[in-house]
Amino acid sequence: MSAIVGVYHFDGEPIRIEECKNVMKTMQKFPADDVQTWTNRNLFLGCHAQWITPESVGEVLPYYDYELKMAITADVIIDNRVELFDRLQVGKFLRKDITDSKLILLAYEKWGEEAPKYLVGDFAFMIWDEKRQLLFGARDFSGTRTLYYYNDGSKFAFSTIIEPLFSISNISKKLNDQWLAEFIAIPVTTDSISTETTVYNNIKQLPPSHTIKVENGRINIRQYSKFDYSVKLKLKSNGEYEEAFKEVFNTAVVDRLRTHRSVGAHLSGGLDSGSVVSFAAKALKEKKKRLHTFSYVPVDDFVDWTHRYRVANERPLIESTVNFVGNINDKYLSFSDTNPYSEIDDWLQTLEMPYKFFENSFWLKGIYEQASSQGVGLLLNGQRGNWTISFGPALDYYGRLLRQFKLSSLYKEVNLYSKNIGVKKSRIMKFVSRKAFPEIARLSNSKNQESFPIWINPEFASRTKVFEKLEEQEIDISGTNTTDAYHIKDNQFKQLHFWGLNGTIGTKLSLRHSLWERDPTNDIRVVQFCLSVPDEQFVQSGLDRALVRRATNGLLPDDIRLNQKSRGVQGADGVYRMIGSWKVFIDELYNLLKDPKLSSFVNNELLAKYIKRIETDYTPRLIFEFEFRILMRSLILYRFLNKIEGR
Repeated sequence: MSAIVGVYHFDGEPIRIEECKNVMKTMQKFPADDVQTWTNRNLFLGCHAQWITPESVGEVLPYYDYELKMAITADVIIDNRVELFDRLQVGKFLRKDITDSKLILLAYEKWGEEAPKYLVGDFAFMIWDEKRQLLFGARDFSGTRTLYYYNDGSKFAFSTIIEPLFSISNISKKLNDQWLAEFIAIPVTTDSISTETTVYNNIKQLPPSHTIKVENGRINIRQYSKFDYSVKLKLKSNGEYEEAFKEVFNTAVVDRLRTHRSVGAHLSGGLDSGSVVSFAAKALKEKKKRLHTFSYVPVDDFVDWTHRYRVANERPLIESTVNFVGNINDKYLSFSDTNPYSEIDDWLQTLEMPYKFFENSFWLKGIYEQASSQGVGLLLNGQRGNWTISFGPALDYYGRLLRQFKLSSLYKEVNLYSKNIGVKKSRIMKFVSRKAFPEIARLSNSKNQESFPIWINPEFASRTKVFEKLEEQEIDISGTNTTDAYHIKDNQFKQLHFWGLNGTIGTKLSLRHSLWERDPTNDIRVVQFCLSVPDEQFVQSGLDRALVRRATNGLLPDDIRLNQKSRGVQGADGVYRMIGSWKVFIDELYNLLKDPKLSSFVNNELLAKYIKRIETDYTPRLIFEFEFRILMRSLILYRFLNKIEGR
C-alpha cells in the first residue's frame, strides 16, 4: 500500500530535483516504511510505501525492470495472485518472492492495455513503458484507491492525494463550480455525478474501471470493465446456490487476509459485517491468528430515541455474533470525547474536500485510530453488502409479483413474511401496492412525504444548470427514495459515481493510519456472482436477503441470521454528544451567514430560518432531520472555503 506520485514533461524538459523534493515533502505527514523516487530525465516517479502484505516487505517502489524496460509505481493489493501466476506460467518456486507490482508488470507485458481486466483487487498504478515511450495506468473497477492527475499540455502529473499536485508550479486552487453545485444539490452522500472532476478546476481524477494512457502529449482515458447482466446462473437446488455463494464469498474473504500484521474488522449487529467476520475468523483460526473486531456503541448515558424497529446500541447483537463465531478479540468503542462537530477540521484535512457523512464521521475515524494503535494492517468491512451478498428487498420483489399477476406466489410469500416480521398482511399489501404501482405512490408521497429542501443559491443553480444535469442522470433530488430497489441496484453497478466516495474515504484514512480497508462484499467476483443469481434466491419463503441468511446457517447465530424485525442505526447520539458545545455551534452558524463567498453558493434565507429553528432545540432526534443535515453540510462547506482561502 502506497501513496504514489509522478511528473512527466511532454517537451523533454528535465525534471528539477527541487520539484521532486517539493512533491515528496507533502506526503511526510503519513507514516511510511520506505520512501523512494526514480527519475529518467523528463520523468519522475515516487512512492511513499506502507508495507501491508508479506510480499511488500522490503519492496522497492518505484521499480524499474531492466529486462522488460518498464518502471512502475503502484498502490496495490492483488487478490487473484494464484490465478495470474497460472495464466502467466510463473513457476511455483518463484511466486513467493514476486510482489504485486511486479505481477502487474508481467500482466502488462502479456496483455498490454487489457491487463487491468485480469486483475482482482484494490489498485491504482502507473507504468512507464520505455519501449513505447508512454505512461499507462489504471484504477480498480470500483475505485477503491484514488488517482488524481493534472495536465496543462506541457506537463502531466499524478498522485494518490491532491496536495502533492499543488506543490508543482503554476497549479492554482480554483474551485470547480459544477462540482460544488452537485455537492449541494444531491441529497444523499454522493459528492458529484461526474467521475472525472474534483472540487478543483485543474485537478481531475481517473474514474473507477478506467485506464489512462499518456503518449505524445495526449491523454486517452478508456473504460476497461463493465458488468455482464446477461449471464444468469442456473443451478438445480437452493443448496447448490448456497454452496456456490459460500465458495465465491469465502475466496473473497480469504484473499483479503494476506498480511504479516494483525487483521481487524468493523463489526455491527447486522448480516453483512457479521458474514465477513464469520468467514474471516474461521480462516484465521487455521492460521493460528485471531480476528480483532471494532464496534461503535453510543455513549453510556444516551437514551435510545429511535423507532422500535431500529437499534442504536447494537452491542447485545454484536456480542451474540462474537460468542457464536469465536476466535475474536472484540472491542466496543464510544469515543465519548468526540462528535460530528469536533471532527470537521480533521476530516477536511484528511479528505481534501467537503463531505456530507458527518453522522458517522467521529466513530469511523476513531475505529481507524484504534485499529492502527493495535498493529492492524487490514480492516475488513461489508459496506457493499446491501447490493451484493445481502440483496433481497422483499417488498420490491412482491411488487414485481403483483405487477406480473403471480398472485398465488404473492399470497404464499406475503403470508410467510407477515408471520416472520409480525405485521398484518393487509399492512404489508399496502406497501406492496405502492411498489407495484410507483406512479401512484409518487403522487401520494408528494402530498404526504417531505422532500429534501433545496438549499442551493437559486442563481448559482441556474448558472450551473445543476438540476437539469441531475435530472438527465436520473438523480432523485427529493431524497424520498421511492425508486424501485432493483433499479437502484442496477445503477450501483452501471453509474460509476456511486463508487467514488468509499474509495476516497478508505484511501485517505488508510494512508493516515497505515492500514488498508478491505471489503469482500465488493470483490468483483462476488459482485458478478450476485448479479447472475435469480431474483427468487434473494427473496424466498418470507425471508428478505434470503440467500445470505440461508448460506450462513451454522455460521451466524439465528438472532442475527434470521432477524427481520430490527436494524441497527449508527450515529444516533451525534447531536446528544454536541450539547456541551451547542452555543459555540450556533454562533458559528450565525457567522457563516455573513460570509459572502458561502452565500454565493447556498440559500442564506433558508439557512437563517433553520438556525432559528434549532437554536434552543437540541433534541437528539435532530441528527437525522433535514434542517440539521443542511446546516451541518453548510458549516462543513464554510470551513472548507475558509481553509482554501486561508482566512
